[in-house]
Amino acid sequence: MAAAFDAHAPAARLTIKAGVIAGPRMKDIAIGDTFTPFAASHPSPNAGSEQAGRRALALAAESRQCGSSLLVLLSGGASSLLAVPATGLSLSDKVETARVLMNAGVAIADLNCVRKHLSAIKGGRLASVASHTMTLAISDVHGPIPDDPAVIGSGPTVADPTTFADALRVIRQARVALPSRVVAHLERGEDETPKPGDARLADAEFDVIANRHTAMAGAADEARRRGFAVAIVDAATSGEARDAGVSFAIAALRDPIDQPMCVIASGETTVHVRGDGRGGRNQEFALAAASALSAHDARRVVALASAGTDGIDGPTDAAGAIVDSTTGDRARCAGLSGEAALESNGAYDFFAPLGDLIVWGPTGTNVGDLHVLLTVPTVRS
Repeated sequence: MAAAFDAHAPAARLTIKAGVIAGPRMKDIAIGDTFTPFAASHPSPNAGSEQAGRRALALAAESRQCGSSLLVLLSGGASSLLAVPATGLSLSDKVETARVLMNAGVAIADLNCVRKHLSAIKGGRLASVASHTMTLAISDVHGPIPDDPAVIGSGPTVADPTTFADALRVIRQARVALPSRVVAHLERGEDETPKPGDARLADAEFDVIANRHTAMAGAADEARRRGFAVAIVDAATSGEARDAGVSFAIAALRDPIDQPMCVIASGETTVHVRGDGRGGRNQEFALAAASALSAHDARRVVALASAGTDGIDGPTDAAGAIVDSTTGDRARCAGLSGEAALESNGAYDFFAPLGDLIVWGPTGTNVGDLHVLLTVPTVRS
C-alpha cells in the first residue's frame, strides 16, 4: 500500500514529509527514503512492531504541530505490526496475552477488544494525537460487523465502543490464565480509549478500499478466464476451522455438475489449539475438508485450497494448503494420518511431506482467508 501511494503521490500533487512502514520482508520493498521501514512481525508483534508504533505516534504529534494531515494506510494484521504497550505493560505481556487468547479460539473482534485496552496506540489513540487523519483501509474483518473500522487493525484511528469491562468479560469467558500485570491493568480500568463523539477524533476520516469480496472477485475473474463456471459464497466463513472446512466442501459438492466448476468462499476461522503440532487455520481447514473430498462422487475430480491472503498461516512459513482427490491415498502410502494430525493440530507436518503446502511468503496485504474448490467432471451426463 505504501509503495503504491508513494508512486502515485506526485501525480496527485501530494507531498510526503515523512512516513513509517511496518511489515515483514522490508528489504523487498522499493520505496522512497522519506519512509522509515520497520521489520515488524505477524501474528505476534516483535521489537520492530513496537519501534514502528512509537514512530507512528511521533509522526502523529508532528503532524499536529505543523498543521498537516496524517495519512494511515491500514491493512489487516496491523494489530501486530503496530504495537505500543500501555504504561506499566511490556511487549511480552501483549504477546503472551494474544497467544493465549488465539489458542483458545477467541474471535477477532473480542481479541482486538482486549488488545485495544492494553495499548497506547490502538482504539483511536493514534488519531487522538494528530489533528486530521485520513485512513484508507484494507479490511480482514468479516463479523459481527463486516469491515468494522473499530476492529480493523484494532482501530488506531477511530473511536472505540468497547470498554475495559468488555475486555475483562472476554478473558473470563475464555477461561484462560494471563500475566498478572495484564489482569491488574484491565481491572484498574484507567485511561479508557476514545469513545464515539470524542472531540479529539472530530477530524478523523476513514474509508475501506478493499476487503474479502475484492479477493473473491479477482479469483472469480481468473477462474472464468480458465474456463470454469463460478459460484461465490457470499456469507463469511467463520467458526472452528476443521468444522468450516468440512461444511464448505460438502456444500460445494452437493449438486451434480456437467462442466468445470469453481466455488469460492472467504472469511476467517479460528483454531482451538489442543495439541502441540505445527499448523494454521487454513491448513487445518484443508485437512479437515480432505475427508469430504475422499467421499465425493467418483465421476468428478476435485481439488480444494485454503490460504491466507497475507501469505501467513499461523506460526508457519506457509499460507495454507491444498487437498485433492488423491490426498487420502497419498497420505496412507506415506504413513500419515489426517485424523492424528487434526488431533495434534499438526497439519503442517502432514502436508509438508506430501508437497501440498502453499508457500508464497508475505504478500503485503490482508483481506482474510480465501477458500477455493475446483471440480471437473470425468463423465459427461
